[in-house]
Amino acid sequence: MDTIATLVSSPVMVPLYSAGMAQVPSSSSGRAARMARAMVTRVRQRPVLRRVLLHPVVSLPGFWFATAGATVYALVLNRARLRRYGALVVAERMPSWSFGRGGTTVGAVYLTRGNTSPDVLQHEAVHVKQWRRYGIAFIPLYIAAGAIATQNRFEIEAGLEKGGYT
Repeated sequence: MDTIATLVSSPVMVPLYSAGMAQVPSSSSGRAARMARAMVTRVRQRPVLRRVLLHPVVSLPGFWFATAGATVYALVLNRARLRRYGALVVAERMPSWSFGRGGTTVGAVYLTRGNTSPDVLQHEAVHVKQWRRYGIAFIPLYIAAGAIATQNRFEIEAGLEKGGYT
Protein backbone atom coordinates (compact mmCIF):
# COMPACT_ATOMS: atom_id res chain seq x y z
CA MET A 1 0.00 0.00 0.00
CA ASP A 2 2.90 2.33 0.66
CA THR A 3 4.26 2.28 -2.90
CA ILE A 4 4.57 6.06 -2.92
CA ALA A 5 7.18 5.93 -0.17
CA THR A 6 9.31 3.69 -2.36
CA LEU A 7 8.80 5.94 -5.40
CA VAL A 8 9.68 9.07 -3.47
CA SER A 9 12.75 8.14 -1.45
CA SER A 10 14.75 11.35 -1.64
CA PRO A 11 16.69 12.28 1.53
CA VAL A 12 15.02 15.71 1.51
CA MET A 13 11.65 14.08 2.13
CA VAL A 14 10.11 14.24 5.58
CA PRO A 15 7.81 11.37 6.63
CA LEU A 16 4.22 12.56 6.74
CA TYR A 17 1.93 9.62 7.42
CA SER A 18 2.38 5.94 7.67
CA ALA A 19 0.17 3.51 5.78
CA GLY A 20 0.08 5.37 2.50
CA MET A 21 -0.16 9.02 3.60
CA ALA A 22 3.33 9.49 2.17
CA GLN A 23 5.86 12.27 2.10
CA VAL A 24 6.25 16.04 2.21
CA PRO A 25 9.09 17.63 0.26
CA SER A 26 10.98 19.88 2.65
CA SER A 27 12.05 22.00 -0.33
CA SER A 28 8.53 23.33 -0.96
CA SER A 29 8.50 27.09 -0.56
CA GLY A 30 5.86 29.70 -0.18
CA ARG A 31 3.57 30.63 2.65
CA ALA A 32 0.76 28.25 1.62
CA ALA A 33 3.17 25.31 1.43
CA ARG A 34 4.68 26.14 4.85
CA MET A 35 1.21 26.44 6.40
CA ALA A 36 0.06 23.19 4.78
CA ARG A 37 3.19 21.36 5.96
CA ALA A 38 2.66 22.67 9.51
CA MET A 39 -1.00 21.60 9.47
CA VAL A 40 -0.16 18.14 8.14
CA THR A 41 2.61 17.74 10.72
CA ARG A 42 0.20 18.63 13.55
CA VAL A 43 -2.33 16.09 12.32
CA ARG A 44 0.42 13.50 11.96
CA GLN A 45 1.27 13.95 15.62
CA ARG A 46 -2.33 13.14 16.60
CA PRO A 47 -3.20 9.68 15.23
CA VAL A 48 -6.79 9.89 16.49
CA LEU A 49 -7.32 13.14 14.58
CA ARG A 50 -5.78 11.58 11.48
CA ARG A 51 -8.14 8.60 11.70
CA VAL A 52 -11.13 10.91 12.13
CA LEU A 53 -10.20 13.20 9.22
CA LEU A 54 -9.57 10.29 6.88
CA HIS A 55 -12.60 8.26 7.91
CA PRO A 56 -15.10 7.99 5.03
CA VAL A 57 -17.83 9.56 7.19
CA VAL A 58 -15.71 12.75 7.18
CA SER A 59 -13.83 12.52 3.88
CA LEU A 60 -16.76 11.62 1.59
CA PRO A 61 -18.86 14.71 2.47
CA GLY A 62 -15.72 16.78 1.80
CA PHE A 63 -15.37 15.09 -1.58
CA TRP A 64 -19.04 15.76 -2.39
CA PHE A 65 -18.73 19.39 -1.25
CA ALA A 66 -15.65 19.91 -3.45
CA THR A 67 -17.41 18.25 -6.41
CA ALA A 68 -20.52 20.40 -5.97
CA GLY A 69 -18.42 23.56 -5.64
CA ALA A 70 -16.40 22.77 -8.77
CA THR A 71 -19.57 21.96 -10.72
CA VAL A 72 -21.18 25.27 -9.73
CA TYR A 73 -17.91 27.08 -10.53
CA ALA A 74 -17.86 25.54 -14.03
CA LEU A 75 -21.52 26.32 -14.67
CA VAL A 76 -21.31 29.90 -13.37
CA LEU A 77 -18.56 30.66 -15.87
CA ASN A 78 -21.14 29.77 -18.56
CA ARG A 79 -18.57 28.43 -20.97
CA ALA A 80 -18.04 24.96 -19.64
CA ARG A 81 -19.36 21.88 -21.34
CA LEU A 82 -19.79 19.03 -18.86
CA ARG A 83 -19.38 15.38 -19.82
CA ARG A 84 -18.63 12.15 -17.97
CA TYR A 85 -15.52 10.01 -18.25
CA GLY A 86 -16.12 7.20 -15.77
CA ALA A 87 -16.20 8.78 -12.31
CA LEU A 88 -14.66 11.97 -13.73
CA VAL A 89 -16.80 14.94 -14.77
CA VAL A 90 -14.91 16.85 -17.45
CA ALA A 91 -15.63 20.59 -17.62
CA GLU A 92 -14.21 21.68 -20.98
CA ARG A 93 -14.00 25.13 -22.53
CA MET A 94 -13.06 26.77 -19.22
CA PRO A 95 -11.24 30.12 -19.41
CA SER A 96 -7.48 29.57 -19.15
CA TRP A 97 -7.26 31.65 -15.95
CA SER A 98 -9.78 29.42 -14.13
CA PHE A 99 -7.51 26.40 -13.53
CA GLY A 100 -3.86 25.52 -13.11
CA ARG A 101 -1.49 24.25 -15.81
CA GLY A 102 -3.39 22.10 -18.36
CA GLY A 103 -6.27 21.42 -16.00
CA THR A 104 -7.22 20.98 -12.36
CA THR A 105 -9.30 18.31 -10.68
CA VAL A 106 -11.49 19.43 -7.77
CA GLY A 107 -13.52 16.62 -6.27
CA ALA A 108 -14.77 14.64 -9.27
CA VAL A 109 -14.64 17.62 -11.67
CA TYR A 110 -11.74 18.15 -14.07
CA LEU A 111 -11.57 21.83 -15.10
CA THR A 112 -9.76 22.38 -18.40
CA ARG A 113 -9.86 24.31 -21.64
CA GLY A 114 -9.43 21.26 -23.85
CA ASN A 115 -6.64 19.08 -22.45
CA THR A 116 -8.67 15.85 -22.67
CA SER A 117 -6.49 13.14 -24.18
CA PRO A 118 -7.25 9.63 -22.90
CA ASP A 119 -3.95 9.56 -20.95
CA VAL A 120 -4.70 12.87 -19.23
CA LEU A 121 -8.22 11.74 -18.34
CA GLN A 122 -6.84 8.52 -16.82
CA HIS A 123 -4.36 10.63 -14.82
CA GLU A 124 -7.15 12.90 -13.59
CA ALA A 125 -9.34 9.90 -12.72
CA VAL A 126 -6.67 8.89 -10.19
CA HIS A 127 -6.95 12.37 -8.65
CA VAL A 128 -10.69 11.74 -8.25
CA LYS A 129 -9.86 8.61 -6.22
CA GLN A 130 -7.44 10.68 -4.13
CA TRP A 131 -10.12 13.32 -3.51
CA ARG A 132 -12.58 10.58 -2.53
CA ARG A 133 -10.08 9.09 -0.07
CA TYR A 134 -8.90 12.31 1.58
CA GLY A 135 -11.86 14.66 1.10
CA ILE A 136 -11.15 18.33 1.82
CA ALA A 137 -7.92 17.23 3.57
CA PHE A 138 -6.61 16.64 0.04
CA ILE A 139 -6.07 20.39 -0.40
CA PRO A 140 -3.44 20.88 2.34
CA LEU A 141 -1.97 17.44 1.63
CA TYR A 142 -1.49 18.30 -2.04
CA ILE A 143 -0.03 21.72 -1.26
CA ALA A 144 2.29 20.23 1.35
CA ALA A 145 3.44 17.63 -1.19
CA GLY A 146 4.99 20.46 -3.18
CA ALA A 147 4.65 22.32 -6.45
CA ILE A 148 7.26 20.23 -8.26
CA ALA A 149 5.21 17.49 -9.94
CA THR A 150 8.09 15.01 -10.12
CA GLN A 151 8.35 15.20 -6.30
CA ASN A 152 4.63 15.47 -5.52
CA ARG A 153 3.43 12.07 -4.31
CA PHE A 154 -0.09 12.61 -5.65
CA GLU A 155 1.17 13.36 -9.17
CA ILE A 156 3.52 10.38 -9.03
CA GLU A 157 0.65 8.13 -7.94
CA ALA A 158 -1.52 9.47 -10.79
CA GLY A 159 1.25 8.85 -13.32
CA LEU A 160 3.67 11.58 -14.33
CA GLU A 161 3.85 10.50 -17.96
CA LYS A 162 0.06 10.30 -18.41
CA GLY A 163 -0.26 13.71 -16.79
CA GLY A 164 2.23 15.21 -19.22
CA TYR A 165 4.94 15.88 -16.63
CA THR A 166 7.74 13.96 -18.35
